[in-house]
Amino acid sequence: MHIGILKTDAVRPEWVPDFGEYPDMFIRLLQADPSVSFSVWDVEEGCHPSETEIDSIDGFIITGSKSSVYDDKQWIRDLEALIQKLHAKRKKMVGICFGHQIIAKALGGEVSKSDKGWGVGIHTYDLDNAPFAGADDGQLKLVVSHQDQVHELPPGARNVVSNAHCENAGFVIGDHIFTLQGHPEFIDEYSEVIMALRYDMIGADRVAEGRASLQQHDHEGDRVASWMLSFLAS
Repeated sequence: MHIGILKTDAVRPEWVPDFGEYPDMFIRLLQADPSVSFSVWDVEEGCHPSETEIDSIDGFIITGSKSSVYDDKQWIRDLEALIQKLHAKRKKMVGICFGHQIIAKALGGEVSKSDKGWGVGIHTYDLDNAPFAGADDGQLKLVVSHQDQVHELPPGARNVVSNAHCENAGFVIGDHIFTLQGHPEFIDEYSEVIMALRYDMIGADRVAEGRASLQQHDHEGDRVASWMLSFLAS
């Protein structure tokens, strides 16, 4: 299987030796399957796959970003157009955090800053008919880092992940789009450095809650990795 990663941000240079860039995080998450190969396009820098490359890819992952989908940036508008093209082709797409939000916006949903404030640390979500083996209708625990949220799903989307802080935390469209607000590719240590960097922005109380959640819960990124691989391969 050949997966394309659409890179929408860069990791701070001083963190790269410890954590890698965002595509590296996804490759580590998914490379338990040795048959999987990857190509990366830095869409933030204007790099897009050609028509031939799109046809050769089994599915695309859109990464997280510090940008907001409603920012007035040309690369974001260009990415929306690419998402619309991939959707028209019924190409497999997995959107994570910013990727989740930009797919929603590109296909007719609404995204804005939440008055509930930042989501940080590990959040526990309820699953509702998520179409993946072992998902059932239980719960999912994932590292999060966001203030923007999808407030209105795009037409044809079905919400499958939610909690009190973020109602639309994951959706599916048909059998070719799957999104999550949480970060399966992150690890606890990366969550901690982001909270430390944004301490004043997030607020002391919310950071304290986020740090406590890292001690109280186990991040289930590996569980989501199996869902992503089965989804992209199906």
